[in-house]
Amino acid sequence: MISQSSSVPSVPLPQPQVMPAVESGPMPIFTMKPASKGKPPTHLADLDQAGRKKAMQEAGFPAFRADQLSRHYFERHEVDPEAMSDLPAKVREDMVAKFLPPLLTKVRDLKADKGQTIKSLRRMFDGAMVETVLMRYPGRATLCISSQAGCGMACPFCATGQGGLTRNLSCGEIVEQVRLGMVAAESGDLAGGPTRVTNIVFMGMGEPLANWRQVQAALHRIIEPAPAGLGLSARNVTVSTVGMVPLIDKLADEGLPVTLAVSLHAPDDELRDPLIPLNARFKVGQLLDSARRYFVKTGRRVSIEYALIKDMNDHQWRAQLLADELNSRGRGWVHVNPIPLNPTPGSIWTASLPHVQQTFVDTLEAAGIPTTIRDTRGSDIDGACGQLAAEVVNTSARAQKAAEAAERVIAAVSGEANEGKMSSVSRDL
Repeated sequence: MISQSSSVPSVPLPQPQVMPAVESGPMPIFTMKPASKGKPPTHLADLDQAGRKKAMQEAGFPAFRADQLSRHYFERHEVDPEAMSDLPAKVREDMVAKFLPPLLTKVRDLKADKGQTIKSLRRMFDGAMVETVLMRYPGRATLCISSQAGCGMACPFCATGQGGLTRNLSCGEIVEQVRLGMVAAESGDLAGGPTRVTNIVFMGMGEPLANWRQVQAALHRIIEPAPAGLGLSARNVTVSTVGMVPLIDKLADEGLPVTLAVSLHAPDDELRDPLIPLNARFKVGQLLDSARRYFVKTGRRVSIEYALIKDMNDHQWRAQLLADELNSRGRGWVHVNPIPLNPTPGSIWTASLPHVQQTFVDTLEAAGIPTTIRDTRGSDIDGACGQLAAEVVNTSARAQKAAEAAERVIAAVSGEANEGKMSSVSRDL
């Protein structure tokens, strides 16, 4: 049996430790506290079936109308009252206005990859912006959605993190991204004609597990069949995280066999501490142990995301250390996705050279680790998730903030903190 604190011994470094370089510009700040605390209007997708029926009755409509309206929204992806002929004409508009308020307004679409990728920017009720990316592949269409407006994790290599966290998204705002993506795909907006969204990845703006309660509810709406939800296969839904260990365990307990994607980017704490501020609280060994527990509990192979940065984390010895760390926890439980770097304009960080990238992949495969280089999309429209942009400075201060914020999040979710001290964090979750 593998210990939860298992870790392979440190390997000798064949070259000096390469630490993150510094760019000019403001430093991203780690935070779990949204800048905006406004709440969007309550939407049908915010409620489970029982909640919808209760709300329908409280609004003066028969309870059975909840299922009818739900089928229009979740099954037909419809929000136009004129298309809802099974609802009484005299109440359609009032019912839609009450339960399907507009949550996202399109600002613009950008197309790339000969029309097979569409990045959409949308404005929410309070002016905050959110992005999604719709991508067509042979045999499937994938939608990358956001869980927060901005991100508070302050990872210096992530373009989203440079703006900080504006606020968490509601369940309805998350689900509405999916519905709009489905409408776009079904309407033939992607090159190649109409298609269906088959895969959902929580890899857009934000750290999904930092918005646990809303993401938890959204997962049920995405996966449960109509009229409860959209009816996508749980196996085609991926939730990413930079390493919120206790919430990985909560996700495993949820009983939804979604894919867990761990944004690792470094197999050693010496480098991951400055790259991922949350690593100050949950070290590489703890994170990989929790990922292994997820596999054991759900039977779902874990994906390890690893953005390759030239002369930073792409060394052959780091590939070997990564393989050793993964294999020390068993075989067949993990898959590694090296990600070719898509730097934002002006970034001093660049992609690994092709032969270095290949050596990294070859090292993992030689150790028996299934490895697939991710097919990045939308580089010409800044459409790829996790682009690298900013600097790393004041590591120790940021690490302390990361540790304190993580403790507050975990205490709030587990209910261990007193109500007065933790009320603001509890609201955010």
